[in-house]
Amino acid sequence: MVLRRPRVVRKLVAIALTSVSGAALAQSRSEENAVTQAEDAFGFSVGRESLGIYNAGNARGFSPSAAGNLRIDGLYFDQIYNLQGTLVDSTSIKVGLSAQGYPFAAPSGIVDQALRRPGDKAGASLVTNFDSFGTVGVEIDGSLPINENLSLGYGLNGTRVEFPDGTDNWNHTESLIARWRPAAGIEIMPFWAVIHDYNDEAGIFYIPAGRFLPKLPKQRHHEGPEWADYSYTGLNTGVLSSARLAENWVVRLGAFRSSQKLKTSFTNILDDEQPDGSGDRLLFADPPLKSWSNSGEIRLTHSIPDGPRLHVIHLSARHRNSRREFGGSDFIDFGPGAIGTKVPDPEPAEFHFSEKSHDLLKQTTVGVAYDGRWKDVGEISFGISKAHFRKETVIPGVPVAVTRSTPLLYNATAAAEIAKSVAVYAGYARGLEESGTAPANAANRNQPLPAIITEQKDGGVRFNLTKDVKAVVGVFDLSRPYFGFDAANVFKQVGTVKSRGAEFSLSGSVTPRLDIVAGGMILKPKVTASDAVSGNIGSKPVGLPTHLLIANANWKAPFAKGLELDMAVSHRGRTPATTDNLLFLPPRARVDIGSHYRFKIANRSATLRLQIVNLFDNPGYSLAGSGVYTANAGRFAQGYLTVDF
Repeated sequence: MVLRRPRVVRKLVAIALTSVSGAALAQSRSEENAVTQAEDAFGFSVGRESLGIYNAGNARGFSPSAAGNLRIDGLYFDQIYNLQGTLVDSTSIKVGLSAQGYPFAAPSGIVDQALRRPGDKAGASLVTNFDSFGTVGVEIDGSLPINENLSLGYGLNGTRVEFPDGTDNWNHTESLIARWRPAAGIEIMPFWAVIHDYNDEAGIFYIPAGRFLPKLPKQRHHEGPEWADYSYTGLNTGVLSSARLAENWVVRLGAFRSSQKLKTSFTNILDDEQPDGSGDRLLFADPPLKSWSNSGEIRLTHSIPDGPRLHVIHLSARHRNSRREFGGSDFIDFGPGAIGTKVPDPEPAEFHFSEKSHDLLKQTTVGVAYDGRWKDVGEISFGISKAHFRKETVIPGVPVAVTRSTPLLYNATAAAEIAKSVAVYAGYARGLEESGTAPANAANRNQPLPAIITEQKDGGVRFNLTKDVKAVVGVFDLSRPYFGFDAANVFKQVGTVKSRGAEFSLSGSVTPRLDIVAGGMILKPKVTASDAVSGNIGSKPVGLPTHLLIANANWKAPFAKGLELDMAVSHRGRTPATTDNLLFLPPRARVDIGSHYRFKIANRSATLRLQIVNLFDNPGYSLAGSGVYTANAGRFAQGYLTVDF
C-alpha cells in the first residue's frame, strides 16, 4: 500500500525547500501596487511604491539596516551600498509573527529583499517618472530567455533629480542578472549592478544655538556653495544558487560583494543658528573614501514530513569580511551667514586632507535552527548559533584598537492556533548587531560604532477577520546599548535603552473593490544613563516618536474601467530631538492622495500613476541626529507611466 502525503504537508515541504524566499518570477511592472500587494502594515515596497509603519532604517525604534539584519531572498547580506532598484522586485519588513519561519531571527527585525528574477518569456517594462520639483527619469528592465534553461534580466535607469531643498543630481544605474537551471533541481543566479551619481549637491543641516527649533529656508531654495557636490559609485555583485541534493534536501548559497567609492563628499552646516535664522556657515570636506564588504551564507535544509506535521532543520554558516574608511576631513569656516543668503565663496584650489582611518571586520557565525509546523495546531521554531567577531580600528596617532567577541546567539518562537481563525504567538531573540556610524556633527564624525548585544521579547495575536482580511496585534520589549553625545560632543555609548511598545496591522480586501492596509506602533522607550558618562542624558531616546499611525486604502472605481483611487494618512507623535531631552519635535500628520489608471497602448498594458504628496502642505522637521535638523518636503505632485512590452 502506498501512503500519500496530505496535501497540506506537500505544500509545506515545497515552502520549506523553495530556492528563494517567496519571490515570484518577474511580473509586469504595470501591475505594481503596494496597497494591494502588501501582506501586512509592518513595511512593504514594490517598484516605486512603499508603505508601512517600519522600513529598513527604523523597525520598533531601531535600524535593521544599521544592525546588519538584511537578507537577499532570505540569505545573509552585509550592505555597504543599498541594492539598486533595478535589481529589487520587493522588500518586506519581518517582525513578530511575520518573521515566523525565518531561521535565526534578529532582534531589530529582518529586511528581506526579493530580487527581480528573469522570466521564461521575453518581455520588458518602460517606466518614466516625474514630479513637480522638476525630476525626470526613465527606466527599462526586462527578461531575455536564451534557451529553456537560461534567462537574462537587465535594467537601465537614468534620472535627473530635483530635491525639495533645492539641490539636484544626475545618476544612472545598470544591472544584469541571469537565471540558469543546468539540471533538474539546480538554479544559479549571478547578478551585477552599479550606480554612478554626479553633481549631487550637499544639502544643509541646521543646528540651533538654544532650546528652539531652527528657522528653515523656503522649499527649493539651496544656499550652500554650488561646487560642494557628492560624487560616488555604488556596486553590488553576487550569486544566489540552490541545489536539491535528494528528496527533502536542499542546499542554498548566497555570496555577495557590496562596495561604495566616494569621490567627493561634503557636509554643509548652519551652526549656532539664532531665532532670526543667522548663524555660522561651516563645511566639512571628505577625502576620497572606499568601503567594501564580502558576505554570504551557505545553508543546508532538510524537511521531514510526518503526517499532518512537518519538521524543518537548517544548518547555516555565515561570513562577512569588510573594510570601511572614514576620517581625514578638511574644514572650512565661511563665517557668519543667514537663511536667505547664499554662500558666495569660490571652491578652494585644494583641500588639505589628513590621513584616513579605517576599520577591518571579520565575522563568522555557524548555527542550527529548527522549524516545526503542525496543521491546525501551530508552529514552533528555535535556533542557536556561535559568532566569532573581530574588528580592528586603525586611527592615525592612536594605538590600534582590536575588539573580539564570541557570543552565543539564540532565538525561539512559538505560535498556536487557539481557534480556526485565531493564532497566538510569542518569541525571544538575542543577537549581535552593528550600531552604524557617528553622525556628521559629532567630534568623531563618521566613525564606525562597536557591535553590540541586543535582546528582544515579543508576543501577540493574529485574527482572520474574514477570508480576505487579517489583523495582527502584538507587544514587544527590546533592550540594547544606547548611543548619544557626551559633554565633549563625542558620539558614544552613553547608557542602555529599553523600548517597550505595541503594534498592530490590519490588511486585506474589504470588498472586491476596496483594499486597505492600516497599522500603528505605540512606543514607550526609556534610557538608563551610564554613571561614567558626563553630560545630561535624557530618559527618552532621540528620534523615537511616542507613536506612528498609518492608514492606506485603494478603491477600484466602478464608474471608470481601469481607474483606482488611493489615499494614505499618517500621524507621527511627539519626538525627542536632543540627547538631553530639552527639545522635542511636535506631532506631524500627512495625507497623500493618488490614482492608478490602467489602460492599453498599442495593445500593451500600461499604468499612469499620479499622486499629490503631503496634501495639506505640512512639512515639519526631519532629524539627522541629536539637535541636527532638515526640512521635510511640503506639498508636491509626482507620477510615473509604466508600459509593458
